Amino acid sequence: MSDIASKSEYKKRVIDKTVVRYLNTFGAVCVEGPKWCGKTWTSSYHAQSELLIGDPTNNFQNRQLAEISPSAVLEGETPRLLDEWQEVPSLWDAVRHSVDRRAKKGQFILTGSSTPKRKGILHSGVGRIGRLRMRTMSLYESGDSSGQVSLEDICNGVYTSTLTGEVNLKTLAGYIVRGGWPGNLDVPIKNASLMPNSYINAILDNDVQRIDNIKYDTHKMQLLLRSLARNESATVTNKKLLADIKEFDNEEIDGNTIASYLDVFNRLFLTDNQLPFSTNIRSSVRVKQAEKRHFCDPALACALLKATPERLIGDLHTFGFLFEALCERDLKIYAESFGANLYHYQDYKNREIDAVIELSDGKWCAFEIKLGANQVDKAAADLIAIRDEILAGGGNAPSVLCVVCGIANAAYLRPDGVYVVPITALKN
Repeated sequence: MSDIASKSEYKKRVIDKTVVRYLNTFGAVCVEGPKWCGKTWTSSYHAQSELLIGDPTNNFQNRQLAEISPSAVLEGETPRLLDEWQEVPSLWDAVRHSVDRRAKKGQFILTGSSTPKRKGILHSGVGRIGRLRMRTMSLYESGDSSGQVSLEDICNGVYTSTLTGEVNLKTLAGYIVRGGWPGNLDVPIKNASLMPNSYINAILDNDVQRIDNIKYDTHKMQLLLRSLARNESATVTNKKLLADIKEFDNEEIDGNTIASYLDVFNRLFLTDNQLPFSTNIRSSVRVKQAEKRHFCDPALACALLKATPERLIGDLHTFGFLFEALCERDLKIYAESFGANLYHYQDYKNREIDAVIELSDGKWCAFEIKLGANQVDKAAADLIAIRDEILAGGGNAPSVLCVVCGIANAAYLRPDGVYVVPITALKN
């Protein structure tokens, strides 16, 4: 049996059902995501034996054994967990070969907090190794959402009208500053920013230097991270990031350097950008193809901006962007659990839809995200206007319109057909 996860103490995650489904489909599953988000705990919960590559016991004996004889560490009760496999990249091919040889499902679970470049990995693992992206905890997983309303139901046109309870600004700000790391949930809010700060320092001091064995300029990386924090939930280009660094920090970074650093952040799962909605809506509306910038958790942006709950309440503009990031993190976690995908929409008339969820049957749902209930009327009107123009142009309009709120005490369907739900009542 697994040593790490006690089934009685394990806090269930939305991704659990997907892990089981993948184990029943593929010979191996690779669970990837940012450090400390719970990958090892969740994977260990589903494993029957494990090898922890990063275990320092006996001078990192496990890593040495894996480097000397990758096939030797694969023996054990299945599913067998290989934690932080990227530390010994040859394990990937060893797992793929073993899966081919055994011809059985659910043999291995690999976890990774960074993606090595192709060098040293001979085969993609397609058809043998299913890849899953794990994120920090949603509000439902951390126990901060009541889960009275299902996102899957909303996307299928099933609406629930219910009182959901009062939520205040300070509580919402605390959720953002604290983040969704399992180890940070019980920390007093006055100390909650220490962990995200430590996270960023650990990434810059250790992980970025090890991922490619290249000495990166951590000062310039810090400048870029601060710029990304200032542009959280925005569709800014690399060129605009350069201009932002020049404006706020009075320093210049080469464009190629920016692109290189962004690639490193992406491979370390430090960023988790929101792709543009690219399905052909078959209308005259032209849609931009820019990604919306996100950190893997909005708490990282708070740490870089030195934002406390009190400072967020004093700057509702910034609060709004970070609240949007929180909601889109949760929407992505919930949507992926039932086979849907999260995007954003932006056309050349500068009209936007904060979040688009595309279902497996091609239907799509439009979501606006607003911090206050006083913003719901305008958000609903904007959604209806975009839907009506798409319809007028003969396009495939959204099947559901919904406003996700922060400060609201009920989930309900408006007379105009727009559904309203507080983020603190939502689940998958």
